Amino acid sequence: MPKQIHPLSDVHSENIGNNTQIWQFSVVLKGAIIGDNCNINCNCFVENDVKIGNNVTIKSGVQIWDGITIEDNVFVGPNVTFTNDLIPRSKVYPLRFMKTTIKKGASIGANSSIICGITIGENSLIGIGSVVTKDVPPFTVWYGNPARQVGRINLEGKIEKF
Repeated sequence: MPKQIHPLSDVHSENIGNNTQIWQFSVVLKGAIIGDNCNINCNCFVENDVKIGNNVTIKSGVQIWDGITIEDNVFVGPNVTFTNDLIPRSKVYPLRFMKTTIKKGASIGANSSIICGITIGENSLIGIGSVVTKDVPPFTVWYGNPARQVGRINLEGKIEKF
């Protein structure tokens, strides 16, 4: 199935995989790479130096800035906030934006904030409203402000709390 781009979106990238849907009022800049079978909900923004893998769901209201890589099978909940500059200033840009990686199978709950320069591990789970300020190991469950590990999660989605 070919990609489906809503006529009310503003998509400049040619690097969008098959069966990917991009909904209304979303903007995708020219350099972005988006894999197969993704769902980019309405009111999202995807900057140039962004890589999104296959089977990724990005819910409404998410901005994905330069330097962010999202691997396969990731879920990003509504209004998740990513950053790419630890010391942002108006009209002052770093030579290079910080890199953030969301590893395959991870899920990030609604309204979470992800500081730049970290890795969220494979199949980990970030609870809603969390503020993630450091690397998250694979197969772990985190929530809170600042987010702390509260358990482990297996491939079937079963959570074992501490």
